[in-house]
Amino acid sequence: MSDIRMESDSLGPVEVPADRLWGAQTQRALILFAIGREPMPPEMVESFALVKKVCAQANALAGHLAPDLAALIVRVCDEILDGKHRDMFPLPVWISGSGTQYNMNVNEVIANRASQLSDRPLGSNDPVHPNDHANMSQSTNDVFPTAMHVASALAATRSLLPVARRFRDTLAARAREWTQVVKIGRTHMQDATPLTLGQEFSGYAAMIDQGAARIETALAEVLRLPLGGTAVGTGVNAHPGFDVETTALLAGLTGLAFTPAPNKFAAQGSHDALVHLSGAFKALAGSLHKIACDIRLLGSGPRAGLGELILPANEPGSSIMPGKVNPTQCEALTMVCMQVVANDAAVTLGGMAGTLEMNASKPLIIHNIMTSIRLLADAMESFRTHLLDGLTADHTRIAEHVERSLMLVTALSPQIGYENAARIAHHAHAENITLREAALALKLIDEADFDRLIDPARMIAPQAD
Repeated sequence: MSDIRMESDSLGPVEVPADRLWGAQTQRALILFAIGREPMPPEMVESFALVKKVCAQANALAGHLAPDLAALIVRVCDEILDGKHRDMFPLPVWISGSGTQYNMNVNEVIANRASQLSDRPLGSNDPVHPNDHANMSQSTNDVFPTAMHVASALAATRSLLPVARRFRDTLAARAREWTQVVKIGRTHMQDATPLTLGQEFSGYAAMIDQGAARIETALAEVLRLPLGGTAVGTGVNAHPGFDVETTALLAGLTGLAFTPAPNKFAAQGSHDALVHLSGAFKALAGSLHKIACDIRLLGSGPRAGLGELILPANEPGSSIMPGKVNPTQCEALTMVCMQVVANDAAVTLGGMAGTLEMNASKPLIIHNIMTSIRLLADAMESFRTHLLDGLTADHTRIAEHVERSLMLVTALSPQIGYENAARIAHHAHAENITLREAALALKLIDEADFDRLIDPARMIAPQAD
């Protein structure tokens, strides 16, 4: 038997591997776009199968697609959703900016698998045609961005947001655990007034909570789908109500509140909703970067750094320095955050590439969106599991830093004034003595008032007179 078969498209015949379910247009794309090693995000396979399934169902309900053909398309889509035929979607990211070849890859697989199920030869387009049936009431220009929205929304709600909430919960648990641990605060990398380690970590937890809320806000716009706009947003070749029917079916299949985009021309001419979502990922990355850097700094040492936190000793840290342990989870997370910021730049540039009725950077946008979701989810889960869960406080070191801090003098300012308090701090530092010794030596406050006012535990919140 031959290891190839002949398939045809509007440009003529193409040789296709005999055992592959794709057809002529996919094969052309494999030859013409052998660029890079980045495959189209695998999440797009699921989202396309969902979209093709509901389109077939809506077309059948409207009487435009024969029920037996709709049933075949739905059956193939269900097979794909069950994880079958995943190796039949081989295209890279770097194809045409509209994603036409990928849309046709899906259409061809549906048609050829339908032929198999009907005991017809591959490439016969019998009984399902890739354009006339699998692509009925659709255009790449509305289907591909719809699949982008579906893939992004599913991945964010299934993986990223649950991981972010677990991350926040772990930070919040540490904040509760350390509510009574008074430590010295730092601004400009210099000693500042006290706070508790719990207050510090409550800030981290709130940052993640706010980051998740921003993503949820951005997702509300992503749930509005351009499906039904077809080529340019007018809905040509789709029946009235097609957009309402398909989005309702998608909502039922996924549990997400998909609705038609109120203006298809905006939804297809730009991808601002995905740019907004990527911006929310960037904001979360910024928060995570700060948290990782703070924890790395607070855990620096163990003897020549701050050393207030004790990071889990997960692995040897040096090939030359015995006993060295490095904050590798912090380093991994910060690198991920940098990459997410870079991904956002690519998404932003892709979003700017809309010209008239279509944006021609769709694969670039969804590649970077999905990469950011996966990286953030994986890195947060790793950091939580391998660092936060085993993170402890060095209470002795924290107490030593509080005792030695000159900024406790701030508590004296309301009674003796800023200038006199500054004299005490400078004198203590210059003479290498305690604040108490400096204050009494300068005769700027009596012993009883000093002991009453300089109480770190009273400096972590506003105090009544």
